[in-house]
Amino acid sequence: MSDILSVIDSADEALTAGLARALAAVLAPGDTLLLDGPVGAGKTHFARALIRARQGDAPEDVPSPTFTLVQSYLDARGVEIWHADLYRLTDPSELVELGLEDAMDHAITLIEWPDRMTPPPPGALTVTLAATADDRRRITLSGDPARWAHVPRMVQIAQFLHGAGWAGARVEPLAGDASSRRYFRLIGDSGTAVLMDDPTSSGQPGSDMARYLAMTRWLRARGFHAPEILALSEPEGLLLAEDLGDDLIARVLDRDPQAAAPIYDRIADLVAELHRHPPPGFVPPLDGPALAQQSELFAAWYPAAAGRPGAGAGVAATIAALHAQLCADASPALSLRDFHAENLVWRGEAPIGLLDFQDAVAVHPAYELASVLQDARRDVAPEIEERALSRYIAATGQDEARFRAAYALLGAARNLRIIGIFTRLCLRDGKTRYLDFMPRVWDAIARDIAHPALAPLSAALRDVPPPSPDIIAALRARAGDVR
Repeated sequence: MSDILSVIDSADEALTAGLARALAAVLAPGDTLLLDGPVGAGKTHFARALIRARQGDAPEDVPSPTFTLVQSYLDARGVEIWHADLYRLTDPSELVELGLEDAMDHAITLIEWPDRMTPPPPGALTVTLAATADDRRRITLSGDPARWAHVPRMVQIAQFLHGAGWAGARVEPLAGDASSRRYFRLIGDSGTAVLMDDPTSSGQPGSDMARYLAMTRWLRARGFHAPEILALSEPEGLLLAEDLGDDLIARVLDRDPQAAAPIYDRIADLVAELHRHPPPGFVPPLDGPALAQQSELFAAWYPAAAGRPGAGAGVAATIAALHAQLCADASPALSLRDFHAENLVWRGEAPIGLLDFQDAVAVHPAYELASVLQDARRDVAPEIEERALSRYIAATGQDEARFRAAYALLGAARNLRIIGIFTRLCLRDGKTRYLDFMPRVWDAIARDIAHPALAPLSAALRDVPPPSPDIIAALRARAGDVR
């Protein structure tokens, strides 16, 4: 089945090559592109841009294979790329001798003059180039809509980057998160940038993109280092931002664990400074009832999956009651919410860089510290946690006893929700990598509920078993079972 997936009516050389670079970022071994069109339509120009993009920082020369028929390469990840020009093919049986058909199973294959093949390879993406006026070309992309569902989006991305002046940049995928957003790093002659691709936003008020933009403006206006916006198409959910680099605080601490004390000092100071500003009116509140409602995710997913259905049923009501007792008298502060070492960028003496803050809320000020000091992804030494807490309390003049009780409650509420989320991600979505974090998160819960003020929550969790290796193995075995 081959449908027209996308059409660019008038592409110059820059956009043609930019489309090739965008597709290069998402191609996988076994993908075949058929480059169709007359002499001079730009097939080799397209193939050369794609191959060089895959090769990364050290591209080889990419000659036309007109006379050799086939050229093969290794990209930066060790994936084979085969580039074939079948114009001089005299008999389809020669394809067997060339090894092209075998290569299609494991390599990325680019084939010019695919009409010389009979029949054409199944499942391929056809890129048809046709010259138009003024040295431009019409590009039509056709293929199986199920296999190549991402192609129309990559066309949008190529056109966006062309309009933003970044068509010449190499496009490389970056690690994403648990959301539908994707991130790419652009590497061009003038430097680097990060592309956020959020196809769910579509410019709607209240969307992730709209919230991200609002928070970016708020943070930057107050001297916090959210990435500068370089280009934006809010209706398409595409945003180009300053690249803060790869020195996530998590990576810096992995390289130099001894840096933990000064780094967490800086984080505590950052939170204290953030809390000197009243939270913006456009962020939603995360109050006691909301925290209690979020914690219901724990009771809904984890106890039954751990073999104790019905256990922990009183957790939500207990959290609501404790919040009214311990937290209700504090003025809400801004929390960036996903505030942890993998969303903070170390920039030396410059302000810490902030990432992933579109879900910010107004909540008790202890919440942000619980987020970063009770990190699901990494261990924070007890003495570092204590040092950061004490530093923040001294800087903000908090009532120490009440703040520490609230910190324990908010840490427990947040971590119980995380256990529920990790369980759901495994059972419903088949994502098992988060299970490895469960013991660390449960240990944090155990420390939190040991606070004397949280005795009612400790009692509500008494019958819930911790995520032992056996329970985690059982969850892993059931990945994706729940629909």
